Amino acid sequence: MKYAFDPQFQDFVATMPSVDFSRLDEARAFFAQMTESIKAAVDASDVDIVEHFVPGSPGAPQVRVLVYTPRSKKSITPALLHIHSGGFVLGSVEMIHGESVRLATALGITVVAVAYRLAPEHPFPAAIEDCYSALSWMAQESTALRIDPARIGVLGQSAGGGLSAALALLSRDRPGAKLCFQYLGIPELDDRLQTPSMAQFVDTPFWDRPSAEWSWKYYLGDIKPGSENVSPYAAPARMADLSGLPPAYLSAQQFDPLRDEGILYALRMLQAGVNVELHSFPGTFHGSLVMPNAEVSQREMAEMVAVLKRGLWADMPER
Repeated sequence: MKYAFDPQFQDFVATMPSVDFSRLDEARAFFAQMTESIKAAVDASDVDIVEHFVPGSPGAPQVRVLVYTPRSKKSITPALLHIHSGGFVLGSVEMIHGESVRLATALGITVVAVAYRLAPEHPFPAAIEDCYSALSWMAQESTALRIDPARIGVLGQSAGGGLSAALALLSRDRPGAKLCFQYLGIPELDDRLQTPSMAQFVDTPFWDRPSAEWSWKYYLGDIKPGSENVSPYAAPARMADLSGLPPAYLSAQQFDPLRDEGILYALRMLQAGVNVELHSFPGTFHGSLVMPNAEVSQREMAEMVAVLKRGLWADMPER
């Protein structure tokens, strides 16, 4: 099928390799190679980066996190929990290293990237429990991290966006650490795969319907995707009650199978009384931010910083 991509993406789309999630070892190797090339180009000279291993959920191993702190930071600031993408089955904190550096410096805040366990080796609820453990650690260690425990937000793209939405639900429903803001970038939210965009976009770059089918099969393990047994903390679109969630920003890409489930989730949050901003970017595809020099990508990245600055620094003077 032909798609009306933004002209600045045309050459890239024509030459980009396909990612086959049915061949997981090859997909992981491809993303690892791409991560190394991207990370090598990042200038992190203005940021201190410290690795920690934090307590996991009961019976689970410790969770690895990377803490990014601007060297110019002199006082207490908000903080951001950063959750990487990868269809629940691949990716790493190294993959989002550049974005973690960029957000820490642009926002003047501490960013914590979490290395959650991947499926299929570790199916649901391993990943979301690791993310919750990282959030709890941030709140408990707020003094040492020089962050305001009342001003912790979460950001994720794709599967990371789905985990961010699930974390917002989990922190709402459990006692303990709370979120002040959720940034849901092109989120993966619904295992039922019944939206028009999911039915239509079967051969789009980076992510298509077959990718989604494999992703949910891996992530849910022994639970059949689409069945009534799927937890809303795995697939947030299944949560009946979306009230009481923190303010949200949700982005969607025009030619992305996940487009409609994201838009519908934003609409349902609005209907539940949640403060939501929704932006669908034209001519884009899932993961088109891999071309950061495209004009539409530049707008999306600038908007990310502006939205997070407003959401995290609200009612708190910048220092």
